[in-house]
Amino acid sequence: MLHLIGLGLADETDITVKGLEIVKKAERVYLESYTAILLVDQEKLEAFYGRSVIIADREMVESASDSILADADKVDVAFLVVGDPFGATTHTDLVLRARELNIPTNAVPNASIMTGVGCTGLQLYNFGQTISMVFFTDNWRPASWYDRIVENAAIGLHTLVLLDIKVKEPNLNMLARGKVVYEPPRYMSVAQCAQQMIEIDEERGKGVCGKDALAVGVARVGASDQKIVAGTLEQLSQADLGKPLHSLVLVGRNTHDLERDYLRAFAVEPATFDAAWEKARQQ
Repeated sequence: MLHLIGLGLADETDITVKGLEIVKKAERVYLESYTAILLVDQEKLEAFYGRSVIIADREMVESASDSILADADKVDVAFLVVGDPFGATTHTDLVLRARELNIPTNAVPNASIMTGVGCTGLQLYNFGQTISMVFFTDNWRPASWYDRIVENAAIGLHTLVLLDIKVKEPNLNMLARGKVVYEPPRYMSVAQCAQQMIEIDEERGKGVCGKDALAVGVARVGASDQKIVAGTLEQLSQADLGKPLHSLVLVGRNTHDLERDYLRAFAVEPATFDAAWEKARQQ
């Protein structure tokens, strides 16, 4: 059987008891390593699990999944996913491939950023569509996410923004020369995301994520050094939340006073926060 096991958000101890029991008995254990990262290294995971872990990068999961699924109709294979198993469409695709091979599957859920973001005090049922923000380049500035924000803003809902990570990405210049050389890992910060959102809003002109928009930056949700900062996007574009992983939330107008009272404790400047909150509610 193929077991997709959620690891939660922070460290090796976030795995569920059910998930850990499967890991200890599985024939092989894989760790998906490109849609998100845990805040501890592979060696610490292996010490806690008492098992060796095979790193499954994007190429393996998307192009060489046969090696993961090999003999999974006869033995247990554990596929570990940071957060919840179905937080990324890649993992749904892996299950579909297993079904084609008549391999039974099992999913063990866990906390993900989709629910963990409740640490901000913003109520989860007030969230709309989640979007992803990728690193801009000199000649590539995708903005399809902007329309999703407009749709969320039209009905007053918060928007969770998931930030780009680049792990084991090939250097395109070297690839053109026939050599495979990987770039160092990169993780988008709240500040980078806020600046990119401001730039696109200035181009599109609908005012849904401009400098004065109220937002919340979070880092390392679920860890002991979790960080939350609330303010305008302009303020967040200057904020340093430290190590990855980061996420951002745009605050919608359909808010409750309890959300404001909880979130205000994390404001960069309480007076600016109050003004931005009232503006958000009136939009």
